[in-house]
Amino acid sequence: MFKKVIIAEDFEEFNLAIKQTLNDFNIVNFQHAKYCDDAFLKIRKAIQDNEPYDLLISDLSFKKDHREVKIGSGDELIQKVRELQPDIKIIAYSIEDKSVRIKSLFEDSEINAFVLKGRNSIEELKKALTIISSSDQRFISPEVASALQEKGNYEIDDVDIKILKYLSAGTSQDEIIEIFKSSDIKPNSKSAMEKRLAKLKDFFKANNTIHLVSITKDMGII
Repeated sequence: MFKKVIIAEDFEEFNLAIKQTLNDFNIVNFQHAKYCDDAFLKIRKAIQDNEPYDLLISDLSFKKDHREVKIGSGDELIQKVRELQPDIKIIAYSIEDKSVRIKSLFEDSEINAFVLKGRNSIEELKKALTIISSSDQRFISPEVASALQEKGNYEIDDVDIKILKYLSAGTSQDEIIEIFKSSDIKPNSKSAMEKRLAKLKDFFKANNTIHLVSITKDMGII
């Protein structure tokens, strides 16, 4: 688990929630910055002192006030920190749900996780911390998971999430079809279900159904 964390967040209620989550993981060495400039300076100084942070949790949008800043957004902060300290793990924690912006963070800034602020954000933040602290797997909140798709590829929807959750619980394909029929959820035919599963396996590059469930669990989608 992480030993030293810095939080870049300008709203106190979210900052307190993140701090409580870190405490739940017995992470006590953390600092907070309300401005991206301050967060960057702290990270740079920690490197100079040979006591670097191993995790940055950053919002993307920061409200402007009287203070003049050089780094105005979390996107810019994340990019600069990645260049300064390539091995640091980074979690973007934001209300942003635009696919292009999220995909850019993963591809260009190589963030390790994206947690969407919302009703389930604390549980998802806990999942993200667990996954990225112990592996090179990425995490993304299920609501915005389709942001990682290639252009023109399959888009994950709520039905896909239902199917994956049933599969992870050990429910057979035929049983899922019967459940969907009784609830009037489509696809509820054998051929349509097989096509949907084939697309999911292709999308996640899974060798089989067990591998598919494993990958989506690791990504925090289910």
